[in-house]
This record gives sequence, C-alpha cells and structure tokens, in this order.
Amino acid sequence: MVLPGQPQVNFQQFAGYIRVDEKQDRSLFYYFVEAETNPSSKPFVLWLNGGPGCSSIGAGAFCEHGPFKPSGQILVKNDYSWNKEANMLYLESPAGVGFSYSANQSFYASVDDNITAQDNLVFLENWFKKFPEYNNRDLFITGESYGGHYVPQLAQLIIQSKAKFNLKGIAIGNPLLEFNTDFNARGEYLWSHGLVSDATYELFNHVCNYSQIRRQAEKGSLTPACLGVIKQASREISEFIDSYDVTLDVCLSSVGLQAEVLNHLQDTKKIDVCVEDETLNYLNREDVHKAFHARLVGVTEWSICSDVLHYEMQNLEIPTIGVLGSLVKSGIRVLVYSGDQDSIVPLTGTRTLVNGLAKELGLTTTVPYRVWFEGRQVGGWTQVYGDLLSFATIRGAAHEAPFSQPERSLVLFNAFLGGKTLPEGALGSTDQTHYN
Repeated sequence: MVLPGQPQVNFQQFAGYIRVDEKQDRSLFYYFVEAETNPSSKPFVLWLNGGPGCSSIGAGAFCEHGPFKPSGQILVKNDYSWNKEANMLYLESPAGVGFSYSANQSFYASVDDNITAQDNLVFLENWFKKFPEYNNRDLFITGESYGGHYVPQLAQLIIQSKAKFNLKGIAIGNPLLEFNTDFNARGEYLWSHGLVSDATYELFNHVCNYSQIRRQAEKGSLTPACLGVIKQASREISEFIDSYDVTLDVCLSSVGLQAEVLNHLQDTKKIDVCVEDETLNYLNREDVHKAFHARLVGVTEWSICSDVLHYEMQNLEIPTIGVLGSLVKSGIRVLVYSGDQDSIVPLTGTRTLVNGLAKELGLTTTVPYRVWFEGRQVGGWTQVYGDLLSFATIRGAAHEAPFSQPERSLVLFNAFLGGKTLPEGALGSTDQTHYN
C-alpha cells in the first residue's frame, strides 16, 4: 500500500478491516506498518489511543509516532517513528471510532470497557489469522490517556482467555488509572505551574472534590459552586493555553496567527501545533480513503474523536491500577510514563498510584528515582520496582508525549522493548541511543 503524497520508503504498510461480529457486521479498521529494518526479527506492538472514542490512527499514527505526518497536501517522513524499533499496528477502537463501524448502529448507543476489550481481543485473533507470520512474535500493547483502561484490560483478557499470544509487556502514557487520584491531582498541578491563583487553588480543594464529578454529572450538572470554580480557573488559565501541554503554543484559527506561532517555535524542536487539523484534512480525502481501503459508514466524514459513539462514562471511575498489579503478578512487564507538561492526567497523581501499587505488591526499588538521558540532555526521571514495574517521566512532553517530545519518547520506547533501564550519564555513556 502506498499513501497519497508519501515519500518513498523501504518498509511495507497495510490497512483495512477485521470483522469482530459477523451477525451485527461490526468491523474495526487498522493501519499496520512494518519495521523499517529487519521486520522479521522485530517485536509486534499494538497501539491504542483513548478518549474514550478517539482514533489511534489519527492521533497515534499521524500526530505522534507513525512513519509520516501530514504537511499540506503531502506526507513528510517522521524521523522518530516507532517503526524504527517495532512492527506497529494502530487500531481504531471501538466501532464508531474513525473508519471502524457497526452496520447495526444501535451498537453505538451504549458501549463500555468490557465490550471494547472483547472486540479488541477478537480483532487480534482474526488479525493474526490474516498475518500468521506475526502470531508468535513478542507482543507489546501500548497506548495513552484512556488507554489506561483499554491497554491493561485487553492484556488481562488475553491472559484470562489463554489466547495463544506471546504477550511480554504493556506501556501506557499519561493514563487514567484511578479517577479520584488522577483528577484530584489537577488543582495542585495547575497551581504549582503558575496557571491559577492561590485563591482558586484553595477553592479547588474545598469546593470541588473531583471524586464526585461523574455522579454529579449524572444528576444533570456539577454543583453550581464547583462550576463557578472551574469557570474561574478557565479564565485565569486563558483560552490560549492547551491543558494537554501547558508550555506549548496552541493552534490558532487565523492563518496569519498560525504562521506567527510556527515562526516562533524553538529552532531545535520544530513542532507543528496544527498537525491535528492537517490530519483531519488528509484523512477526509477520497484518494486517501481509496488507498487505505477505508469507507465511511453511517457518518459523513472521518473525525479524530467519535461524534456517534455513546460510551458509558461511569467506566471512567472503574480503577485499573489493580489490573496493572495482576499483570505484574502474571509476569507481564508494565511501564507507566508521564509527559510532565500535562495538566489533564498529571504526573503527580500517576506516580502516587504507581508507588502505592509497588508497596501493595511488596516490590523493592531496584532503580532509585533518578534522571535518564536522551543524548546529552535529561530526558526525564525514572524509578523501577522489582523486575517488572517501572515509572518514567518524559521531560517537556505533553499528554500525547511523542507529539511534543518525539526523540525522547523513542528512546523510552526502545528501552521498554528491550527490557533495559533508561540511559544514565550525560556525556560519554556507551549505553545511550541517539537518533539523528
């Protein structure tokens, strides 16, 4: 398969549908990219974006760590694509997301974590029948955000179902693991980064208890007092700050303002803050649909997050931190990482949860909290518990870490696949990997 406007490459790529329910004609869309070199010896990695209801192809593949990124009418090569290290499979899940569909559209009325995990398992089973050469390859499941539900739940289902996959590990970035802890960490993060006032921070703590947010929403709305605090915080933060990366410039609506933003990007790290808009345009082109073997069913255009899917939002309050513990007990490697500029699922809540899990499992610290390096710069901080559980931050990274820190994210990914600790030592270290 060759995509419109793509540069010439030496690896193969495939896209299409795998049916997960014959009676309901429910099919999930995938984009598979073989490793740049030696694909027959590289591991197999499944990537799942979150939402719930957002596209792994639109976000993960085209905005983060796929082989190409849209730029106007063409695709440009991503020098830090994860297919440098692995065979990458991007899945739009559940049905109703992106090009994935259910012919029986009543399916969209109520989708939950159990349905998503079951469909993802059936997808993998049927996908491996189509590509049997990958069936016995080392399998890693990765994702971010609400992938903190999708990824461990699928891994657990694989173990429980005794599916004949060679599952080795999971990695999840800025994941939702436990609603109360993750969401209550927001106020402190915003305050500590100078985004809200002392007075608003106090109100966050005394008026808004985020552990009640879903139950309040089910009753109709947040309490008026809490809603007032959120509005006050939004005014202080301003509309020109992206909560998913509090240091990154935003994509502004005016073409002139966009150009001004792009001209002021750091010379060393050119980040296209409008890549999501460009992805939306690219994936709605008819020639792209034809090349992808994709079609729109029940919708008029492809969107990065679903407009038709009604997900059971109470599922957000189902903790998955305990599922990580069960995976560790089953011998599965678990990496949890955080882009440290994300105020949506802040690193402060995540590290608290991982550290608490390590204590609950009785794991000793095998790598004390320390910096790790990408080239000559600090890439972030890391701590390892026992042999299977690790936590890392990616310095300067967003909620979607590979978007804003692609090189550091690739170093982290490489270490994870190899079961290695992250590089230490700034200069002259022989165990570092630097991608040019």
